[in-house]
Amino acid sequence: LPHLPVYWDRALAGVAHPDDLEYGMAGAVARWTDQGKWVGYVLVTSGEAGIDTVPPDRAAALRQDEQRRSAAVVGVGDVEFLGHPDGLVEPSVALRRDLAAALRRHRPDVIVSLDHRDDFGPGTARNHADHRAVGLAVTDAVRDAANRWLVGGAGGGPWGGVRFVAFGWSPVPTHGVDGTATVDRSVASLRE
Repeated sequence: LPHLPVYWDRALAGVAHPDDLEYGMAGAVARWTDQGKWVGYVLVTSGEAGIDTVPPDRAAALRQDEQRRSAAVVGVGDVEFLGHPDGLVEPSVALRRDLAAALRRHRPDVIVSLDHRDDFGPGTARNHADHRAVGLAVTDAVRDAANRWLVGGAGGGPWGGVRFVAFGWSPVPTHGVDGTATVDRSVASLRE
C-alpha cells in the first residue's frame, strides 16, 4: 500500500472504546509520536459495558486507567473520555457536537478513527454498532467543526484545518503505515 501522507503535525484519534486503537493502530501512533507529531485520543465511551464480570462503574474506571497507560506507551499524553454510553452510541447531533468541540479544542490536521462499514468484508463479522456510529459521527463532526453556524460555542472557534480522515480496520485499505520499528511498543500498549 502507499504510505499514509505525513505532511501534518497534529492528529486526533476519535474512537468508541478503550482498546480500539491498540488493536492495529497503536504502532502507527508510536511512529508518528517518534517523528515529533502530536497525537491526542478522544474516546466516545469509557468501555463500561465491555467486561461482563465487572459492574459498569468499576469497569469504566479500570478501562480509563488502562487506556491512559496504553496511550503513554506510544507517546500520547492527551486522553479524553466523552461519556457516551458504551454499546448504545448513535451518530447523533449530541455526539457530533462533542466531537466537533474536541476538534476545535485540539485543532488537528488529521483525524484517525475506525471503519464505519457494516462489516469487514464478505463473509466476515459484523462491525460493532459503536464503531459504525463513531466513524460516521467523526466524519460529520469534521464538517461541523469548520462551520461557525453549527454547534455554537462547542470548544471554541471554527476549525477547518483537517486535511484528511484515516480509518483503521478498513476492509478496503488505500494507505498504510509501516509499523516495523514500533511493533514492540504497539504490543506493549495492548498489554496495558
